Amino acid sequence: MKEIIAVVRMNKTSATKKALVDVGAAGFTAEKVMGRGKLVEEKERIATRRANLMELAKAEDDKETEALIDSFLDGSRLFPRRMFTVFAHDDDVERIIHAIIKANQTDNNVGDGKIFVLPTMDIVRVRTGESGEYAI
Repeated sequence: MKEIIAVVRMNKTSATKKALVDVGAAGFTAEKVMGRGKLVEEKERIATRRANLMELAKAEDDKETEALIDSFLDGSRLFPRRMFTVFAHDDDVERIIHAIIKANQTDNNVGDGKIFVLPTMDIVRVRTGESGEYAI
């Protein structure tokens, strides 16, 4: 048994839920979280992303928007994310991971998320008292 934790972009929540259902995940939990990944240090990539965000905001001269975007790009702010937790049989882990990746990969080259896979010692279903593989 494994616990799969996937931290993904907020705008990929629906795609991730659909992917998990389509791949036959027994169940999952999703919660809103805040965090940030490894800081991007490539100046050119940061400049390009900043220009794209400013264009999306349509606020070239808006100092407040500019400060907000800069704080996202320099690592001083946290990003809103969605964290999915899935418990799975060992045989299902690879399929679930592949589905999560497929639903969340973008062309942004940064910030698509992370997936963590952890061993699970035991699971107990509250309703029936079943444990182990039967409780998934």
